[in-house]
Amino acid sequence: MSQTERIKTTACLYFNYLIHGMAIVILAQNMTVLGNQWHVGDAGVSMVISSLGIGRLLVLYISGTLSDKLGRKLFIRIGIATYAVFFIGIVLSKSMIAAYIFGILAGMANSFLDSGTYPALMELYPRSQASANIMIKAFASVGELILPILVAILEHANVWYGWTFIFCAIALCINFFAMHNRSFPNLSKSRQTNNKNNKTVLKANSSKLRLTPHQLLLGGILTIFGYISMSTFYLVSQWLTKYGSIVGHLNMINARLLVSTYSIGSIVGAIITAVLVNRFIKPIWFMIFDTTLSFIALLLITLFPFEVIMLICSFIIGCTAAGGVMQIGLTIMGDLFPNSKGKITGIYYTASGLASFTIPVFTAIISKASIHNIMWFDVGIAAIGILCSISVLLIERADQINVPSSKKRSTKVNSKIISEYQTETKL
Repeated sequence: MSQTERIKTTACLYFNYLIHGMAIVILAQNMTVLGNQWHVGDAGVSMVISSLGIGRLLVLYISGTLSDKLGRKLFIRIGIATYAVFFIGIVLSKSMIAAYIFGILAGMANSFLDSGTYPALMELYPRSQASANIMIKAFASVGELILPILVAILEHANVWYGWTFIFCAIALCINFFAMHNRSFPNLSKSRQTNNKNNKTVLKANSSKLRLTPHQLLLGGILTIFGYISMSTFYLVSQWLTKYGSIVGHLNMINARLLVSTYSIGSIVGAIITAVLVNRFIKPIWFMIFDTTLSFIALLLITLFPFEVIMLICSFIIGCTAAGGVMQIGLTIMGDLFPNSKGKITGIYYTASGLASFTIPVFTAIISKASIHNIMWFDVGIAAIGILCSISVLLIERADQINVPSSKKRSTKVNSKIISEYQTETKL
């Protein structure tokens, strides 16, 4: 594949996630008008938002498995088409039940895109897989930044809210047809060769690998962290505008600016994470720093809901909670189980998908009492994130102390061999 064609394909893939970023916040940004359209309150709209998590969980494993067999492009295009149906369907929905069904489709679209895009980027850029995947987060954050601005412009001009949904649907339709001529790497021959070369080594080493109590405990904590990290920033992205307008007494333009500031922070955080992690700072220390700083920022927003404080802390939360810390947790978990990266990725993202379903349900219940309590709820979640991060550090250190240095070197070599094999066979 030529460099030009590679760039064109990459641009199409990242563009999907720019629109996906808009989809993440589009329901929350139009919460009041959609609630009136469906004859429900904020809690009802929050329940519809939770349907995205259900859709994601429904097809997460299936789409990933079939993507390996049927190709990346097919599932990417299915994801694009499904997302377009969601945007149109929400505008046409007259009840919460209908909107809930289209919300499930949005969650399914997210899984379809993920199952095709992540492995496609790894195959397009085998030497910089981590950076390529972190850029997905950056483009999604750009979408989260743009959408509130578009909504504010339409509202200020007294223009129908649905144009943002129509814009997203049309943009996806254009990209759907653009994807038709895009090329993707065909690695079937190279996979067969690598399988033959590595199969003997894998069999010789896999029998020696046994899960220790430390691995099992660490894997459980990191799975919990997958839920917690998703919950922390997902809750903020959905409720920050409402919190700013009701608790902070901001007008809607300034309240939406909080989400835009948060999105700018997440873009900056993703870039910083891609540059610094592993090269200068170990992932676990990055994990502890991010969770601690996001907890402090959330606490300040909750205790002092003033505009300046909320703007500064929104940026910090974007940098730390939504700037790549969830991907760092997955990286640590993948290193812990190098011979089961595919399964580990599924478990980790299932936990995060569960968060995108349950958190809106919890917040719908909490919002009936007080919007302010929703932020206290997020403070509690962030505190659990700190505990998870510290626990991971302590367990890793204890494991290093108990393992002889010669065995560490042997395990590192075996892990590298197995990791390379799994990358070729499972991604």
